[in-house]
Amino acid sequence: MKRITTTDAKQIDLVDYLESLGFYPDTRVSRNQEYWYLSPLPGRNENSPSFKVDRRKGLWYDHGVGKGGSIIDFCMQYHRCGITDALNKLQDFLSFHRSPVQNLTVPVSAPFLDKEKKIRVVSIGSIVSPALITYLEQRKIPLEIAREYCREVQYELNTRKYYAIGFGNDAGGYELRNAYFKGSVAPKSVSFLNNRAEEISVFEGFFDFQTYAAIQKTAITNTNILVLNSLAFLEKARPVMEQHTSIYLYLDRDNAGQKCTTQLVKENSKYKDHSLLYEGYADLNEWLTRQNLSLHKQGLEKNEPEEIARPAQKRGMGLGR
Repeated sequence: MKRITTTDAKQIDLVDYLESLGFYPDTRVSRNQEYWYLSPLPGRNENSPSFKVDRRKGLWYDHGVGKGGSIIDFCMQYHRCGITDALNKLQDFLSFHRSPVQNLTVPVSAPFLDKEKKIRVVSIGSIVSPALITYLEQRKIPLEIAREYCREVQYELNTRKYYAIGFGNDAGGYELRNAYFKGSVAPKSVSFLNNRAEEISVFEGFFDFQTYAAIQKTAITNTNILVLNSLAFLEKARPVMEQHTSIYLYLDRDNAGQKCTTQLVKENSKYKDHSLLYEGYADLNEWLTRQNLSLHKQGLEKNEPEEIARPAQKRGMGLGR
C-alpha cells in the first residue's frame, strides 16, 4: 500500500475515525450531516456536546476551545503529534480497516448488535490469536495476566471483521485494543475489580492496570482496582473511590492526567500521586516497555508505600458487578 498523502487522509470519513477511537455522536442533537460529540480532545471534560463534525465537508470544530480543521488537524490535536506522525496513524487506520480477520478459531458465542454504533460482537473467547499474543509481548504483558482479565473479541465494523483484546467494563461493554486499533463496544463505563480491600488503585487504561498486575503479582490482592477507561468518568467514580481509606492514582503523565491528579490530591488527603514512579514516560505501560521488568519491580517495591508492597493476603479478586 502506498504511503498516504494529505489529500488521501482528508478523504477519510471523520465520523468513522472517531468511532474507531471509541467516540460516538449524541443522536439527540445530531441531524442531517452534522454530528455533535462530547469533545474527544485531551483535557476536555464536559457534560454537553460542543464538538461538531460536518461530515459532508470533512471538517470539525470544538466550540469549547475554539479550534477546528480537517481530520489531520484533529489527529495532531488528539495524539499530540506532528503532521508526519498524524499521517502515519491515519495510514495505520486505513491499513487495518482494509484487512480481513484471519486465523481466528474462537467459538462463536451469542452475538449482539449496537445498530447505531455499527459494532457487532461476533464472538468472545480466550486470547489465542498469534497477532494479539505478539501485541501483548510488545506491551510486555504476560499472556497469563492478559487471559485472567481480558478476552479475545471478534467483531464487525461496517461489514468488515476484526479481532482485538477486550477488557470488560461494569456496564457490559468492552474496551478494544490491538496493534492498529483503539476503540470500545458500547456501553462505555468503568471497570471495578472488588478485592474487598480498604484501599484502591486507580488506572486510566487497562494496559496500565495489567502492567501493575505483571509487576506486583504478590501484592495485587491487597488493593481494589478501578480502571476508568476514560478520564471522562473520573468525577462520577469519585464516590466509589472515596469509600476507601487510601486512593492511589496511576493516571497518565500527560496534561489532562496530571491536572486531574493535582486537583484530587489538593482536595482530599486520601488521594496519593503514584505517577511519579514513571515520571518521564507517558504512562505506566510505557515505563515498563522501555525498561527491564526486574528493574521496574525493584523500583516499584522501593518507592511504593509499605501497604502496597507487602505480601498478598489470601483473597480472591473478582469483578465488582
